[in-house]
Order: sequence, then structure tokens, then C-alpha cells
Amino acid sequence: MGRKAPLVPVIMAHSGSVTPSAAPAPMPTTTHPALFTPLTLRGVTARNRVWLAPMCQYSAEGGMPGEWQLVHLAARASGGFGLLVTEATAVVPEGRITPQDVGLWSDEQALAWRPVVDAVHARGALVAVQLAHAGRKASTYRPWSAAQGTVPPDDGGWATVAPSPLPFPGYAPPTELDAAGIAGVVDAFAAATRRALAAGFDAVEVHAAHGYLLHQFLSPLSNERTDGYGGDLAGRARLLLEVVRTVRAAWPEDRPLLVRLSATDWTDGGLTVDDVATVATWLAPLGVDLVDVSSGGNVLAPVAVGPGYQVPFARAVREASGLATSAVGLIGSGAEAEAVLTAGSADVVMIGRPALADAAWTLRAAHELGVPVGLDGGAPWPPQYVRGAWV
Repeated sequence: MGRKAPLVPVIMAHSGSVTPSAAPAPMPTTTHPALFTPLTLRGVTARNRVWLAPMCQYSAEGGMPGEWQLVHLAARASGGFGLLVTEATAVVPEGRITPQDVGLWSDEQALAWRPVVDAVHARGALVAVQLAHAGRKASTYRPWSAAQGTVPPDDGGWATVAPSPLPFPGYAPPTELDAAGIAGVVDAFAAATRRALAAGFDAVEVHAAHGYLLHQFLSPLSNERTDGYGGDLAGRARLLLEVVRTVRAAWPEDRPLLVRLSATDWTDGGLTVDDVATVATWLAPLGVDLVDVSSGGNVLAPVAVGPGYQVPFARAVREASGLATSAVGLIGSGAEAEAVLTAGSADVVMIGRPALADAAWTLRAAHELGVPVGLDGGAPWPPQYVRGAWV
């Protein structure tokens, strides 16, 4: 069964260091699996490089996290993940994907997040909040609802906004954001960041992927503006860069900042991986520590899916920007995840849907890779569950 674990898991603490993580560190050369080596970004250290990807749960009332969020995240912290990223957390009420999304636009929500954060910490993991605004993809029905598309105001929905008045297919037309509206978005991200600090989060991730507002500004398929927030790539990236600057200014120097990007729109005329790699080079000097590389979501387009299909995007962004990256998408086994790291394609592997089916995916991967049970450099089995460890 391996060495006996302590009764209380060790909480990964902030070291107080203010040194930014400028370039990704090389993968460890030890025979110990890279997947189960710690990763330090600024003043925080994750116990391993298996992180929980952000996945919407659509199970909140009034934007308040509650029992579902606590159980969902705490179970996966017990299951061994090194860092967990929350579901998309709206910075304003009208930024929610559905009326049942969580938020961080009020102090009451910050207080409600605190027990969730504490539960993750008590199980030895770190937790990041993903701050988001859904833009033209806001005010929609939950995926399992009988109705689909935009929720009308008389059913609890609201009017949506976007860089240009171009609807996502099947959704209501949005209103184009004016200068005051854009400034309000930037301010909302800053305010939510300050609340994230009050709630005790270890890191912040800015959501600029999957067709939500910041991605809508980045992509020429959804941004037809002729002012300073449109046009060429630099203009289309302006809002993202302004948001990142204000979030970094509101976030402590010793805590990391992540940005999630879609590396391609998967269709002609859309964002390409070269575009996104360029954007990442602009993010690096602003104090971003890791780019969480996904793809798609802004238009309806066929996607060439397969095992690890987004890993090359993470590698391209890593090599172009010098930033640490995470890879995500159809990485199903410990061996597949380990191969991503040892090849130098990414610094972290994000596990999404497999973790919905198996909260202990990380512990299963550790067993597959021959990592012994134990919190000290081994598979972080909770002492309460060690009797169930694979041997």
C-alpha cells in the first residue's frame, strides 16, 4: 500500500515570492513521471501537473456557488488533481452563459466561494477561478433543457452584447458594445479579480476562448468593428490585453495569472494558431504565467478531433511565447498525458470530461505510471481512501 500518509493533507502554500515565471522550465529528467512532479508559478506550487479543466455545471441560483460546486470540486481535489479551475464565472450578471451560471460580481458571491476554496485547500490542491463574459453566447438555456437557444426576458433571460451585431447561429442578435460598455467590461474583470482574492483563490484564469466575449473580439468572424477594437489582429486583441493588464494590476504579484485561448476557429477566415501564438507573445510581458490552449467555439464548424488533437496548438504557443502552456482535449490515459509533457508540448495537462466520469482520474493515472501511494512525491491518496488504492 506504500508509505503511510499523514492524517491531514498538506496544503500548497503561497511562498511570498514575486518572481514571475518568465519561461517554461524544462521537463524533469528523473525517471519519476513528469506528470507527478510539482510545478511552481510565481509563489504557488501545485503538487502535480494534472489539472482539472474548467467545465460549466449550470447549477447555481442567482450566480451563487453552493453545495454542487463544493462537492464537485472537493471530490476532484480528493481525487488527486494538482490544481482545479472553476467553471466559467461571470463578471457581470449579463455575462452568464445560462441563468444558472455562477458569478463573482458581488461580495456575497465572494463569501459563498470561500467554503468551496477552503474545501479544495483542505484536500491538498490549489484552485483557480475562471473569470468570463459570454457576450453573444450569453442568456442561453442549459444543455439539457427541452428548449434551446437564447432565453427570452420573460423566461429569465436578457439582452446580449458583442463586438459587432452578429448573432451566433441559432441565438438572438446581440447589441454592439460602445466605448462605455467596453470600459465597463474591463472594470468588471478587475472588480471580480479583487473578489477572487477575498475568496482565497490561488490563481485567476481569464477566459478568452470557446466563442465567448473576449474570443469574439479576437476573431475576424465575429468582430467587424472599424474603431480601435477591430480591424487587424492588434486591434482585435486590444480588449483582451486591457483586461489582462487590469486583472494583473488587481492580482497579487505572488499569484499566477492564466489565460485560456482558442488556438483556431477551425474555418477559413477565422483565427489561426499563428494568430494566437502572436497574441501569446503580447501576453507574456503583461504578467501572464500560463496559457491554457483549447480551440473552437466561436462558429459552427467541423473539428478534426482525435486523441490529443489540440496538443500541437499548446506546443506552438509554448514555443512562440516562452510561456508555460496547458494541453487539453481527448487525453484519456496517464500514458497519453505523460507523453505530452515528456515531448515538451506543454507543462500541464488539463483533464476535462474524463474527470466527470472519474473524480479520481489522477490517482488512476498515477497507478498506471507506477507512482507509489503517498503524499510525499507520490500519488496523493487521501488517507481515508488508501484502503481502496490500486496495488
